[in-house]
Amino acid sequence: MPRHFHEELEQVKEKTLKLGSLVETMVENAVSSLVDRDSRLADQTIESDRIVDSLEVEINEDCIRLLALQQPAAKDLRFITTAMKITTDLERTADQAVNICERAIELNEGPQLKPYIDIPIMSQLAQKMMREALDAFVQRDPELARRVIPEDNKVDALKDQIFRELLTFMMEDPRTIPRAICLILVSRHLERIADHATNVAEMVVFLVEGKNIRHAASPNG
Repeated sequence: MPRHFHEELEQVKEKTLKLGSLVETMVENAVSSLVDRDSRLADQTIESDRIVDSLEVEINEDCIRLLALQQPAAKDLRFITTAMKITTDLERTADQAVNICERAIELNEGPQLKPYIDIPIMSQLAQKMMREALDAFVQRDPELARRVIPEDNKVDALKDQIFRELLTFMMEDPRTIPRAICLILVSRHLERIADHATNVAEMVVFLVEGKNIRHAASPNG
């Protein structure tokens, strides 16, 4: 392949990392807007989703152009298609951050139901998963990618713990139901972010090894 083709592949990788960084900041700010009761930060974060959408479109257009004009070999073809799928997961992660901001704005209008302890922990875990999945993409490191995947179980466990705790609040005092439901939704949005990080990690394994592990049977299955 011509040198400029590989330079364009490198640009796709750099843009994907830029997108990942923007999305991670959105998730961090979304949770901060809830914990710190900062609705202005929530509004700013929602506004930044337009930048993410624009960059996703740009990356996909770059990839489609490379596919159409260069007829890449198998390894490069996997890289391009993987980059397109990863950008989709990153864009959807940004959408989840927007959803958290919308719940935060709603919750910030009333008294805080409970101290926010598990939600920030969930957020940190999900962000770490996405950061390491993207590191695995850059380094083409399938072992790092595989280490990300089981971390999703920790996020799921925290989501279940939050649900049980909030269910107790709702049973004891029905007036807490609207706020509790908002917090349950926040935990679900964070769970989805961890799912997207898992998707990215699984795609890295496909990129490097050509193995599709997304629907592989679990050890207990």
